[in-house]
Amino acid sequence: MKTIKIPNTSLELSPLGLGTVNAGIAWDHQEACDIFESFLAAGGNLIDTAHVYSDWIPGEIARAERVVGDWIRSRGRRDDFILMTKGGHPRNETMHISRLSREEMTADLDSSLEKLGVDCVDIYFYHRDDLNRTVEELVETMEDFRRAGKIRYYGCSNWTTQRMKEADQYCRKKGYRGFVANQAMYNIGVAHMKPFSDPTMVVCDEEMLAYHRESDNLLIPYMGVCSGFFHKWKNKGPEAVKDSCYYTEPNLKIAEGICKLCEEKGWTITQALLGFFGIQDFPMLPLASASNQNQLKELNQALTTEFRAEDYEFLK
Repeated sequence: MKTIKIPNTSLELSPLGLGTVNAGIAWDHQEACDIFESFLAAGGNLIDTAHVYSDWIPGEIARAERVVGDWIRSRGRRDDFILMTKGGHPRNETMHISRLSREEMTADLDSSLEKLGVDCVDIYFYHRDDLNRTVEELVETMEDFRRAGKIRYYGCSNWTTQRMKEADQYCRKKGYRGFVANQAMYNIGVAHMKPFSDPTMVVCDEEMLAYHRESDNLLIPYMGVCSGFFHKWKNKGPEAVKDSCYYTEPNLKIAEGICKLCEEKGWTITQALLGFFGIQDFPMLPLASASNQNQLKELNQALTTEFRAEDYEFLK
C-alpha cells in the first residue's frame, strides 16, 4: 500500500482517512470499536473527527468525539494511528456567527481533548475561516496550542486559496511549519454540481488544485463519495437523486461511466469514486465515512486497489 508523507513533518498516512460523522448516530460503542479496528487492520491509520460532529442530534455535545474517545480508552493504545479533529465551527443554529476567537478555539480544543481522552491531537484544524480576523492572529493561536503540547501540527478547513497563501507567507516570515493540511470539498462530481446550500463550505476549484500542486500543504478532500449520490443513482434510479446538488447532466454521464468501469473491473461504486483521487497528478488524501461494516469493507478495498488514469477516460 502506498502511503502519503507530509513534507517537513513526521506524518506518514494511509491513502484514505476514516471520517466519523456517523459516530454516535449510525454506530456507537461496540460497533464503533469494530469499525475502527477493522479500518486499522486493513492498513488505514487516519481517523478524522470534529468537535461539532453529531451536535445536530439533541442530548449530547461532541458525541462523535466521545465515541472515538471511548474506543481509544478501551484499546489502551494510541501510537498506531493518526488522530485529527477540528474546532471553531459555528453553532448550528447561528451559522452566520463566527467562533474563531482564541477563547472559543481554546474551549473547543480543551473539550475535544477531554472527549477524546488524549493529551494531544496529531493535526488540529480550523473548521471554518473568519475573514474579519487576520491570518497572523489565527496562526499564532495554533502556534500557542502547539507550544503547549496540545497539538502536533495544524491545518485549515474551508479556507480559500488566497487565505492559505497569506497564512503561508506569514509562517515563512516567522519560521513556522504552518498549515500541514487543508480539508476542502472535492470529489468526482464536484466540478459539475449545482451551488451548495452551505455558503461557509469551500469547494476545491482549479485555483486551489494549482496551489496544492506546488505546496507542502496536503489536500484532504471531504465528501469523497459524493454523499452517496452515485450509489443511489445506480441502486434506486434517477428519481431518488433528482433533488441532489449533484443532479446535473454532466454528472449523470459520469454516473454511466462509473457503472461501466465497475462492470469492467469488478469494483464497487465506492472503489471507483475513491479511485478518482488516486489518479490525480499530485498526492491527495480523501476522507470517507461508513455507516456499517459492509460500507467499511468497500472503503477498505480502496486502500489496496491500483487505480490507473486510463480507466477514467470517461471524465474527459
